[in-house]
Amino acid sequence: MKYHIQQIKDAVIVEGVQDFELPHIFECGQCFRWWREEDDSYTLTAKGKVINLCRQEDCLIIHPTTLEDFQEVWYPYFDMDRDYGEIKKKLSENDKVMEKATAFGHGIRILRQDPWETLISFIISSNRGIPMIQKSIEDLSCRHGTYIGEYRGRKFYDFPKPQALLNQTIETIRQSKTGYRAKYIVDAAAVVAENQIELYQIRNLSTEKARKTLLRISGVGPKVADCILLFSMDKQDAFPIDTWVKRVMEYFYVPQGIPLNQIQDYAAKRFGSYGGFAQQYLFYYARELGIGKR
Repeated sequence: MKYHIQQIKDAVIVEGVQDFELPHIFECGQCFRWWREEDDSYTLTAKGKVINLCRQEDCLIIHPTTLEDFQEVWYPYFDMDRDYGEIKKKLSENDKVMEKATAFGHGIRILRQDPWETLISFIISSNRGIPMIQKSIEDLSCRHGTYIGEYRGRKFYDFPKPQALLNQTIETIRQSKTGYRAKYIVDAAAVVAENQIELYQIRNLSTEKARKTLLRISGVGPKVADCILLFSMDKQDAFPIDTWVKRVMEYFYVPQGIPLNQIQDYAAKRFGSYGGFAQQYLFYYARELGIGKR
């Protein structure tokens, strides 16, 4: 993708940005450490850094950052080397549902997040709404993460490393309002910190083998595993199925009440290597419009 990029003071301005809408990216359920500011910009904590993003016509303004950090951290993080226009075109061929879903969530991009943070975030997300997920993750970071600094009058902390959670008690982790998930967080910290599973090597496996490996971790079911694969391991064929995705698939594509594995099989045949992108467009479309809500 071709962009015109320049640094002005402590901000990077990227011109020529397409298929990049901040609410679509941050509010489609793929990440949780963001804040929508009063000026409709978004402040994000990721990769041990804090940035604010603002859109002005075809420009993306990132502050504070450097050209070096933009190229090395944020360009890959926001998947800016991918042509989402082509993806939407492919998904919409002979599919009126995807045509509407991609138009509605036209600015979605799948972030390349950290596998450890994504693992714990989606363990925490089980059976919860986004505001509560955000509160638990933020509290966990404030208690156990490294202090990054202050921005716009707010203090920010990095997501805690596995070693920081390794020797914590379940009761301590539960103080971050994680509920029954506290045990799974403690178990996952041990699995990763002690290299029982090489978390950062899983991306090198096939999607099927990677999924089976993640399912060995307590608290990781099929939906959480597919979220980790899609949002942090470049497995774009993964198709996480939560309540909203199940509803929208039943509403438009498959009979109600069929097993989840059959929905998975259907999605794999219909969307193929674009399954993860299709899932995000469908999730955002269904949730925002209440499609299939019962």
